[in-house]
Order: sequence, then C-alpha cells, then structure tokens
Amino acid sequence: MAEVTLDLRGTPKAEAYAELKTHIEAVLEGINDDVAAMATMSCLIHNAFGHLWTGFYRVVEPGKLLRVGPYQGTLGCLEIRFGKGVCGTSAAKGETVVVADVHAFPGHITCDGRSASEIVVPVFGPNRELLAVLDIDSEHKATFDDEDRRALEELMGWFSRRK
Repeated sequence: MAEVTLDLRGTPKAEAYAELKTHIEAVLEGINDDVAAMATMSCLIHNAFGHLWTGFYRVVEPGKLLRVGPYQGTLGCLEIRFGKGVCGTSAAKGETVVVADVHAFPGHITCDGRSASEIVVPVFGPNRELLAVLDIDSEHKATFDDEDRRALEELMGWFSRRK
C-alpha cells in the first residue's frame, strides 16, 4: 500500500477523507517517528487534493517559534513566530484556523503569492503538547470549510494516539 498515492480530487469530501484516513493509517502502521509521519501525511494529503502547499511547521521553541518541517509545494517560510500569520495564530491559540481569503487576514505572511485560502491545524502529541501545525494553502478562495477542519483534526489525532 505504501507505493500508492491517492488522487481524490472530484471525490465527495466525506468519502475522500475517509479513504485518505484508512490509507494513512495503513501506511503508518508500526511507525513511531513524527518526522516520517509528517513527511508521509504531507505527501498523501497534498497529492490527494492537489493543494498549492501542504506541510508542517514544527515547534522548535515552545510558545515562541515554529520552523518549517516536511512539506510538499514551493519553498515555504523557514520560521514563523507564535502569534504571527495564520500558522502562528493557530499555534498560539492551540486551535484550527480556517481562512477563506488570506488577503483579508490581518498579518497574513505571504510565502507564496498564489495562496488565496488556508487552513492550519494544531498537531498535539500524546501529552497534549503542541508538536507542530499542519498548514494547507489553496490558490482558490474559500477552499476549506468545517468538514475539512473536522477531518484534518481527526487525521492529526494520529500524533496524540501514537505510542
């Protein structure tokens, strides 16, 4: 199964996320390495939906600094301070942030000028410590909704459930 990269574009979201979750769990079975999991999830989510940018910003200074981790897409910002931009806001609040129009988000950090909408999901470890945030950018406005939020939060639950 590890050789398969799903393309779920055109599949209804609920069905696509269910299939993606099953695939991710099968590929990561027996893996207990956060970086390997982030790299794998970035690849699978990115290719499944054809997003502009899909990746993780890892916590390198708790409460202060995020640094780019595994991702798919064009060059990402290397560091983001907590509270800055969409990623830093999600990290500081410990909650998912969905932005329909990044140009209307105060303090948005532009890493790729083609980005139009964004979702950022916090990634918690087994002890509820913030490990990273998952950042997904789209070149289309209003790409992400509550269904994406719920499904991506469930996918990121892998990190809190790992042993």
